[in-house]
Amino acid sequence: MLDARALPRHLPPPELLDPASMARADRAAIAAGVSGLALMEAAGRAVARAMRRRLAPGRVLVLAGPGNNGGDGYVAARLLQQAGWPVRLAALAPPRADGDAALAAARWSGPMAPFTPEAAASADYVIDAVFGAGLSRPLAAPIAATLAAARRIVAVDVPSGLDGATGAARGAVSSAAFTVTFFRLKPGHLLLPGRALCGEIMLADIGLPASVLGAIGVSALLNQPALWRLRRAMAADHKYRRGSVAVLAGEMTGAALLAAHAARRIGAGLVSIQSLAPLSQAPPGLIVRHAPLAELRADAVVCGPGLGVAMAQARLPAVLRAGRCVVADADALTACAGRPETLRGAAVLTPHDGEFTRVFGAIGEDRLAAARGAACLSGAVVVLKGAATIIAAPDGRAAINASAPPALATAGSGDVLAGMIGGLLAQGLAAFEAALAAVWLHGRAGALAGPGLIAEDLLATIAPALAEAESRERPPAGADADVSLGGGRHYDKNT
Repeated sequence: MLDARALPRHLPPPELLDPASMARADRAAIAAGVSGLALMEAAGRAVARAMRRRLAPGRVLVLAGPGNNGGDGYVAARLLQQAGWPVRLAALAPPRADGDAALAAARWSGPMAPFTPEAAASADYVIDAVFGAGLSRPLAAPIAATLAAARRIVAVDVPSGLDGATGAARGAVSSAAFTVTFFRLKPGHLLLPGRALCGEIMLADIGLPASVLGAIGVSALLNQPALWRLRRAMAADHKYRRGSVAVLAGEMTGAALLAAHAARRIGAGLVSIQSLAPLSQAPPGLIVRHAPLAELRADAVVCGPGLGVAMAQARLPAVLRAGRCVVADADALTACAGRPETLRGAAVLTPHDGEFTRVFGAIGEDRLAAARGAACLSGAVVVLKGAATIIAAPDGRAAINASAPPALATAGSGDVLAGMIGGLLAQGLAAFEAALAAVWLHGRAGALAGPGLIAEDLLATIAPALAEAESRERPPAGADADVSLGGGRHYDKNT
């Protein structure tokens, strides 16, 4: 596997499609002359190819459902058998007589097996082709028991029972060693618990033309450098042209200092700490000011890290009334608990789950919908932090980030992120793009810092993360564009 600190040449395409959008993509392609059976054959071929590349030959049981997901399984079974693997197939129910899956099933002449836990337990590998990402009901107990008996599962599209739109588990969902999906990733591949249940995710090109995206719309985006453009340094630059950031400090000055240092590292030309009390340590290059808020002059203001709830209640309204470009984080969010309307005028909000719930109410299982709703209500870009951070804009745009390692779950990491967003806002990036860029760079900085990460380590790895962002490129078109995503890291198909 690829080293966690490295990043491959190609990232998956940024468009994410929920199950309904993916179904529209299939229909649009077929209406344009692409054969549904050809798509099914390509999907089954991708599953068989992934197994042959990653696994030693062994006994395979294909669990096939009655729909198109099952049809993909029939194709994979046939191709693996032709390659010399011992394969049996267990059908949950016959495919519909008038569908492509029935044609695929008719081409299977190998041995059949009962759809039972005993049959699954006797195989080295089980291909889960029972249900795709659109299942809306809990997985039936006998199906769940059969999948739970498997030693190692290869899932087609998603593990059966996983909601492709939200990542929620419908019943007892068995985790896969790896999942093979097609054309574009789904939100459920990235959002927990789906991300953990899918194992390594392999995205395969099966011949669907990218042109169908224009007709169906995109559910959300996978955050990556293709979505934003950083400000380039110019020969005529000076510190004021590169943007100024003010960080409001309270008694816990360490959090404000982390945010301020991050704003400097991300490229802001002038960063100050706005403090009511003297700072015990004022590092070189950082300005400390004690002037009243009415005299505050900065392109962007970071309000909340270490500020204290009482002070945030007093100071946030003042900077919002002044029309500043505000990043509201930490105590500034808690100060608005149950009153999301008081955040109107902020540019970016950066809540973790607890802060989000205090301000906007329970998140529920659909994190994308919750973040979008909060953005619409507040009029601000909302960065809902977590294992897969969601960035949502008031106009409905949303992205899911997958660049962050689990080690970022450490005190002070969020303060660094708030400062990075402030620094990019000060340089002129729009709020949504600034949030996208900062979240991705924050995740990459965490990966580059390696084991033993603490928040201070991120400051030294922001620069190499910036260098990586400038060198990213989109994957080429065609079958060789297969890429994979696993364990919070992106993998090139050749690794």
